[in-house]
Amino acid sequence: MRRSIKLKFILSYIIIATLTLLLLNTYGHSTLYNKLVEYEKEKLYEEAELIIKDYGSSMKGLDTDDITLRQHFSSLEVLTNMRVWIVSASGNILMDSNLSHPCEGENINNYDTSFLSYQSTVGISPEGLVTESMISVIYPITESLFTTGYVILMSPANGLNNSASNYIDSVLICGLIILFLTGILFLYLYFQTVYPLTELTKETREYAKGHFDYPMARVVEKEQKELANAIRYLSVQLSGMTEYQKNFIANVSHDFRSPLTSIKGYAEAMADGTIPPEMQKKYFDIILFETERLTKLTGNLLELNQFDHQTMVLEKTDFNINETVKSTSASFEQRCTSKKISLDLIFEEKELFVHGDVNRIQQVIQNLLDNAIKFSPNDSVITIHTAQRNHKVFVSVKDNGIGIPKNSIPKIWSRFYKTDLSRGKDKTGTGLGLSITKEIINAHRENINVISTEGVGTEFIFSLPKAKS
Repeated sequence: MRRSIKLKFILSYIIIATLTLLLLNTYGHSTLYNKLVEYEKEKLYEEAELIIKDYGSSMKGLDTDDITLRQHFSSLEVLTNMRVWIVSASGNILMDSNLSHPCEGENINNYDTSFLSYQSTVGISPEGLVTESMISVIYPITESLFTTGYVILMSPANGLNNSASNYIDSVLICGLIILFLTGILFLYLYFQTVYPLTELTKETREYAKGHFDYPMARVVEKEQKELANAIRYLSVQLSGMTEYQKNFIANVSHDFRSPLTSIKGYAEAMADGTIPPEMQKKYFDIILFETERLTKLTGNLLELNQFDHQTMVLEKTDFNINETVKSTSASFEQRCTSKKISLDLIFEEKELFVHGDVNRIQQVIQNLLDNAIKFSPNDSVITIHTAQRNHKVFVSVKDNGIGIPKNSIPKIWSRFYKTDLSRGKDKTGTGLGLSITKEIINAHRENINVISTEGVGTEFIFSLPKAKS
């Protein structure tokens, strides 16, 4: 991990430095040069306008013998390196401010027929008359809407290129200073992040081995603290899971051992003749009863294991929850009759359609009814109530049984959990029914709640989405 992060820091730094230098020397230089050229053109235009304004009469008449005009243009070139041509409408150069290599008498059209049609040019143009790259501005001299000649101002482009390079060099120096400071910052960040992450990695590996007392890594940054807290939370969860696995194995072993011991004991007793033939039916029934317990426990364990390892697949349809409650309740008729328990079905609407997996919801109602009957006294009433509230449908199963202690209510959804009050009455229970019930309701993305008072009774309420049509 350290090498990986270190390599990322180095690569990031190299990429940033390379891109900065490349952009400054290419795009930056080109952009700056173009800006300087545009600025120089504007300056030449302004100077041309001033020339026309100050020497209007001479310009309109193309009076090239005006000594003052020649002196002005020559001085202008000496002071500003700006070359001035006075050109006739036909392209003849009538006056040239350059006294060392004058082009007077030359016709521009003989060298470049399109030159005078431009407002400005950049480069060696007209080629043959100029030998270096120039920024040229062609300003027409007009009289009575007719062009009588041109004032052409030229400034060397190489100077601008050098200026752009000088500016870029200054920026590059600043950039190198910034890159140096950035390098120091990268080093600081590297040493601030890599070591704590390495310690957190060691901590995580120790927790994975089950060493939950391993000392915590010291971290400073907010993000590292969040990661450290997440790792510590994970360790607590792992520790709890380890404890849960121990309890799970102990509970499964206990629940399997008891019926297996009974089955083995009674089977051996019948095999060796200890139990006389006339008594064997009674003990055969006990063996069948214990076998049914084992079958139910195994089925519940397999179902919960399926929930743990994959998302529950629901076959959702629209169905009448009232009909489901009726049909499910009918299957408990024999048990209710034996305990003289009455089932009171209260439906606020004749038909109430919900959207869900009908088989899974039937399983939920069965589990809740099974618990209600199991913990209800003889000659009592169990109420099942369905009602619609906004876009939800609520199903309630209420008994008048022994109730659940207040401190046990949060634990009833845990696997294998049985309250002390229920242990004497729950002879066939596995402690898995409510766990399965909650898993099913959660898979529907709905809620199930419980209200219970010791000695008064318990009410389970779960919600389902109402069918849209």
